[in-house]
Amino acid sequence: MIDTHSHIYLSEFDEDRAEVVERAKKAGLTKILLPNVDGETIESMHQLEKQFSGFCHAMMGVHPTSVDKNYKTALDEVKKHLDARPYIAVGEIGIDLYWDKTYRAEQMEVFEQQIIWAKELKLPIVIHCREAFAEVFEVVEKQLDDRLYGVFHSFSGNHEEAERILSYDNFMMGINGVVTFKNTSLREVVKDIPLNKLVLETDAPYLAPVPKRGRRNEPAYLEKVAETIALVHGKDIEEVKKQTTINATQLFAV
Repeated sequence: MIDTHSHIYLSEFDEDRAEVVERAKKAGLTKILLPNVDGETIESMHQLEKQFSGFCHAMMGVHPTSVDKNYKTALDEVKKHLDARPYIAVGEIGIDLYWDKTYRAEQMEVFEQQIIWAKELKLPIVIHCREAFAEVFEVVEKQLDDRLYGVFHSFSGNHEEAERILSYDNFMMGINGVVTFKNTSLREVVKDIPLNKLVLETDAPYLAPVPKRGRRNEPAYLEKVAETIALVHGKDIEEVKKQTTINATQLFAV
């Protein structure tokens, strides 16, 4: 399995990061992909990638909740890093209107600029979308062409939103612990998404799957996500692991 979205470089893992990686390997993970948040997380992400070279792979981007009045400076920093070395993706980027709508226009601008860079660099994008499908679709469809591809991370939309994403030829949906939650409608939606359009993720340290819900999430718990997808698709778990790993390998070229 590949954890396509994990923030194990954050301070929540400072005490036992090496053990977390070891547990991930024991659980059958072959790679952990690291989306960036903002300027403050770049160094710790790079250090982790270096420490576990070939197992941990970094992305570069600025998260929508980090967009404020200084957004141009944040963009300049992302561009500087994208120009300096290779990354597996531009991410985590997108729009989040759950916490605050103050910088809605700036979030859309930052999102679009990073999409343009991804297309120029021939890299996939990793989209964060919270309470913002209308805005995300607007920006994506403005830039949609053969060069644009990526994943809607932590997908938790409805059937209509899933169908719209499936209409984009080169996009997948990232499924994490939310699919295991008791009161989620996501399982019904995931049932209708073809297996070749899904990738697994944890979003660690957030969104731990049942029965670990409410605790710190970690990549070793990815099995629970695969298990639930297998259940709703009526497939063997090994088939889910194999197909989602193929999907992730193709999408991120890892």
